[in-house]
Formats: sequence, C-alpha cells, structure tokens
Amino acid sequence: MNCLVTGATGYIGGRLVPELLRAGHRVRCLARSPEKLRDHPWAGQVRSVRGDVTDADSLGAAMEGVDVAYYLVHALGTGSGFEETDRRAARTFGERARAAGVRRIVYLGGLTPDGVPEEELSPHLRSRAEVGRVLLGSGVPTAVLRAAVIIGSGSASFEMLRYLTERLPVMVTPSWVRTRIQPIAVRDVLRYLVGAARLPPEVNRAFDIGGPDVLTYRDMMQRYAAVAGLPRRVILPVPVLTPRLSSLWVGLVTPVPGSIARPLAESLRHEVVCAGHDIAAYVPDPPGGPVSVDEALRLALKRVREADVATRWSSASVPGAPSDPLPTDPDWAGGSLYTDVRTRPVDAPPETLWRVVEGIGGENGWYSFPLAWAVRGGLDRMVGGVGLRRGRRDAARLRVGEALDFWRVEAIEPGRLLRLRAEMRLPGLAWLELAVEEDGPGRSRYRQRALFHPRGLAGHAYWWSVSPFHSTVFGGMARNIAAAAETARRGPGRTLPGPAR
Repeated sequence: MNCLVTGATGYIGGRLVPELLRAGHRVRCLARSPEKLRDHPWAGQVRSVRGDVTDADSLGAAMEGVDVAYYLVHALGTGSGFEETDRRAARTFGERARAAGVRRIVYLGGLTPDGVPEEELSPHLRSRAEVGRVLLGSGVPTAVLRAAVIIGSGSASFEMLRYLTERLPVMVTPSWVRTRIQPIAVRDVLRYLVGAARLPPEVNRAFDIGGPDVLTYRDMMQRYAAVAGLPRRVILPVPVLTPRLSSLWVGLVTPVPGSIARPLAESLRHEVVCAGHDIAAYVPDPPGGPVSVDEALRLALKRVREADVATRWSSASVPGAPSDPLPTDPDWAGGSLYTDVRTRPVDAPPETLWRVVEGIGGENGWYSFPLAWAVRGGLDRMVGGVGLRRGRRDAARLRVGEALDFWRVEAIEPGRLLRLRAEMRLPGLAWLELAVEEDGPGRSRYRQRALFHPRGLAGHAYWWSVSPFHSTVFGGMARNIAAAAETARRGPGRTLPGPAR
C-alpha cells in the first residue's frame, strides 16, 4: 500500500515510518521542513514532500495515489488558539483525503475517561476527541486509536516518569498520582498503527488501546524504581497542587517544559482505562500478549542507557515559523543582525575537531562557564521556556531538526558546519554556528559565530546587556573546543578536564 505519514518529524511518526517499510508498504512523508528527515536511517527509502495539514493545496498534492493516510499531528504545547487550529487541520485533512480517493485514515488520539462530561476534560483531551469525530465524519473510513500514557524511550510521559522517580526519593505530589491509568508500550502503539492500515473498509470507528496493566501513577513510579534498581520511593500526595502548579513542579524537576507538562498532568486528573479490547479482533495480540508495564519500562530504560533512542518527545517542537529569516539570507533580509565571531587555529585534523563540535551539549557540556549556561537555562524555565535540560538524543551524533538542550539543530554539513537555532525565550531570534575548516596538513581552524536578530527595543537592550559576558562565554567556548580537539589528538580516551566540560 501507499501510505502518507504526517508528523514524521515527531516522536511517533519517526518510529512508525520504518515499521511501515518493514511491513512492505511504500511511504510518503509530509513535513513543513522535509530537510529535518534527511538524517534518519530510513530517509533514502521514502519520498518526503513539503506541506502542512492546514494547507489544502499541499495536502491535495501529497495525497495523490495514497491508500492510507496517517494523521499524527496535534497542537500540544502551542498556546492559545490550538483548538481551532486542530479543528481546521482535521477538516482540511478529511476533505482532501476524500477528494483524493484515500481508502483509510488512521489517527492516534487520546484516551478519554468514560462518564466525564466533555466540558470537564482538559482542553487538549477535548481537542483530540473532536479531531477524532471530525475525521470519522469525513466520508473516508477512519480508525481512531485512543491511547493514554505511552511508555517508550524518549517519550514525554516516560521522561517525566523517569526524572521524577530518579531525582526525588521523597516527593510531595499532586493528588493525580492516585488516579488509575492504563499505559501502553510504544511498540504496541506502533503495532496497532501498522495493523490499522489493513482494516476492512466498513470499519469506521474508535478503538481504545492499552497495555495489560491498570495501575496508578504512584504505582508506576514504584515500578520504575524497581526496574531501575532504586530504593522504594516515599510518595506523599496532596490535594492543593493544581494542574498549573503540577506543571511547574514537573518543569522544575524534569526536562519536560511546563507547556507540555501541563496537558500531560491535566490528562491524568481523570481515570483513563480502556473500555474494551475489541481491536484484537482486527489486529491480533502477539504471542504472550501486549507488553507489560514492567517490560515496557525495562526496554525503554535499556534504550536510554545504551544511547539507542530513535526519536524523542522534543523532536516535534518547531523553533520558529517557516517564514523566519535565516542567517544565510543574502544581505540579511530580516533587518538588524548582531554577531559575535571567534576563530581559533587548532593543532588537530578537521575530523578530530568535528567530533568535538558534533558532540557538544547534553552530558558533554558547552565548553565554557557551566554556571552561566545553567543560570540561563534556569531563567528560561522560570518564564516557561524549554530550559537547558532536554539534553541530546545521542551522545555523538546529531540530526537536523532534533533538540539539543535549549537549541534546535537547524543545519548540518558533516565535517564542516553545525548551525543551532535558539529555542529559549528571547526578544528576537538567535543562532550559534560552529564551523571547521582545514588549515594545512594535520591542522584545522575553528570558526564560531553567534548571531542575534532583535525584536524591538527590548531585543536591542537584551543584546547589549549580555554582550559584556560574551568574551567569557563565547571566547572560552572557542578556546576550550580547540583544546579538547588537541587533547583528543594526543591519544584515545583523552578528554578536556575541569569545569570547561
């Protein structure tokens, strides 16, 4: 079958594509920035097209000849107005699918609690339910798969659970930790998504999907502690932590920012347990049944420890509008542009210097004044930004489009250039470019460029207020990256010691 996958740059979409390929399907990916798919291992086996689910023309072109269209996009964490955006996108998707003769739509939504009036649901759960209804009424046979907590390496739910449990041996928690939920392993979600492609044409309905265990969030934290070899946690639920306060608490302890933690917390206010398991009549259970919570946690933790995480929750975030100017624009089409440029000769070959450059961030650090980076990340979290704790998906390799602490990888020219776009809260747009050039036999030159495009007076004031620290932060960064490459050249296993790490 010919399958169209929207959301291929996101957590589920990026994992679904290789599963569809393994099942023998032909895959087309719709993305606003197809270049973000370039570095995935499967990129050469799919056709990537530029488009957006709110753009009818690009959708229509992408759906030509498609048999099954996967709708894996939603507006989690995008601020006010997301419900109307979701509604409009779902309507456009359904209309274009019908016009193109698509035979099936598959949508992954959220599991909603039985017996709870819709107006009492969180805005995000309510919107997901509405999207499902819109697609079911589109005239194209649709399968709506409704899942609660998805457990997998790199998922927002797993990261929230992991960091809360590992960092807090004793914790005062919101009352929702006593709510019953039915989590599901990401590999079972993918199995259902792939299986839904072959549903009979008369099937046009929603299916609840979940794992074999029903437990509370508190139980799940204790299960994680046991799987991770940690002592049993002391958990004290209190009723005064609202979803907003809960999201701030989660944002303080975990890498998941408040804008994403809040809808996750709100979705746990009500019991979310599957009403049935009748999807097994169409997509049979594997031998041994669906993956248990303990096994799902063990598999996810193993992937994290082995640095083998295919996609992360942060993959889906978008740093800026497609119309945002780029530092490569001729004559700088965006107006004022402040720059801080540093160059250093490096007594190491370009390939050694590039390994240091591509390994920057996460556990490897930023090679200068760690306290300054930590304070900037903390301030960003306080104002609702992503902060510095998103880390890296892989300790050595980067992909275009993935998150790197409070940056987003915007461009990679292997061995030559890494460009990062800032995602911290700023009165403007900011980039950091790290470049490697050959400078004679066995030598190279490191070139570093920080760029800032201010918005209004606040943007100009911001640049001049932080510029006195640039020699310490950016100058130290250039010196220490050069030193790290020279140290690595002198022998395997050598690294740069001390606080510059």
